[in-house]
Amino acid sequence: MKEKEISIKIRECSPEELTPDRQALIKAAKEATRNSLAPYSNFHVGAAIEMADGEIFTGANQENAAFMAGTCAERSACFYAGANRPGAPFKRIAIAAWHDPEEKCGDDYEAGFQADPISPCGLCRQALLEYEHLHGPIEVLLYGRDKTYVIDSVSDLMPLSFTEF
Repeated sequence: MKEKEISIKIRECSPEELTPDRQALIKAAKEATRNSLAPYSNFHVGAAIEMADGEIFTGANQENAAFMAGTCAERSACFYAGANRPGAPFKRIAIAAWHDPEEKCGDDYEAGFQADPISPCGLCRQALLEYEHLHGPIEVLLYGRDKTYVIDSVSDLMPLSFTEF
């Protein structure tokens, strides 16, 4: 039996350490959380995709009582970008999550963002991976109030992925 080890490189930084274009993309993802429809989980996720030419598309999670009818922010953003710019490569995606279950934040919206970054679910990873497979690496920015993770590509998040299609 052979044993293999899988590892990925994740860079952890403060938002201030990011380049201005990365900061702007995270800001767009954070703003997208306001467009979330999350009456069941009260967990508002926003995603922003920067295209290779700099155009930004955003998405937010949309919950539904028929749970499978809803969609995650990441797929919302990538399908919106793909439908509006067919064949155009994605450069990077930023993801942010806001949650204030007891409404302790009041007017301080920033305080409701998750302290630690969240990562996309498996469905979103696969959807993004297919765009990456077509056009090349998509950098991933996972925003947290206390730190941001920078990951070189979606495939790093899903190392044993299905790519034969």
